[in-house]
Amino acid sequence: MPIIYLIWVEFYSVAFLLIFIAALSDGLDGYLARRFSWQSELGAMLDPIADKILLVSLVILFSLKGEIPFWLMLIIVSRDVIIFIGAITYRIVTGAIQIRPLFISKVNTVLQIILVLLIAMKVADLWMNQWLLDIMVPIVTLSTLLSGLSYVILWTKYAIVRK
Repeated sequence: MPIIYLIWVEFYSVAFLLIFIAALSDGLDGYLARRFSWQSELGAMLDPIADKILLVSLVILFSLKGEIPFWLMLIIVSRDVIIFIGAITYRIVTGAIQIRPLFISKVNTVLQIILVLLIAMKVADLWMNQWLLDIMVPIVTLSTLLSGLSYVILWTKYAIVRK
């Protein structure tokens, strides 16, 4: 991933630009797919996986560079691992799974993207107020915990009902 490489070698301005373009193009892609029914089963599965790989990679890398607290990176990665393991377990136990992101999960993803963009702006020495980051860290923490807990509760209820 070029963005990860650019951050690793500290070409932060170009990395910020690519992260910003990726975020905008992903939003536009999703809107167009829904608006014109350009959706496919494969796309519905692969697009969020690709987005999540990039986002988690950025969170891990920014944590390694000291820009995201290590504990927050652990919460974000753990949530995604729990959801992934939960989805696989649910599929094995029930034989079926429908991937529909919860509203809180969509909000959480947007907040994580904003956090990553703000950090990319900061390290690129673009305009950035530290108070925005100071506010975003607890907000992202709370949304990540609520999102993960929501999936655990939902899938537990589904599993109980299916038995």
